[in-house]
Amino acid sequence: MTSASDVKLWPAMSFRDCDAMMSWLSAIGFTEHATYRDERGEVVHAEWLWPYGGGIMFGADTNGIVHNAGGSAAYLICDDPDAHFDKAVAAGAAVVREMADQDYGGRGGSVTDPEGNQWSFGSYQPS
Repeated sequence: MTSASDVKLWPAMSFRDCDAMMSWLSAIGFTEHATYRDERGEVVHAEWLWPYGGGIMFGADTNGIVHNAGGSAAYLICDDPDAHFDKAVAAGAAVVREMADQDYGGRGGSVTDPEGNQWSFGSYQPS
């Protein structure tokens, strides 16, 4: 049986402005693994890594695969959620839920990115 800490999840997202979102993702700690563009320069597929495991895949909202720009949410586990939360806010995110110690363990908070997707940063690791 696989434990929750062994699972690597790659949510698929789409963005209206991939270049702006890649700058935002970089500011909060993601690193580019691969980015593929079409002949017009639109991002058709990108893979960006989260430093604590896993990552996200995304492309432009015009690619016809996923049409959920601004409608996604992700929980990012990290050792210092306060630092990632602060970086997200400094990069233009709006606070949804302030950082706080959670009754179920760990510490966490949530923001929305410039396109309206929700990102939660926390130290809680499901087991």
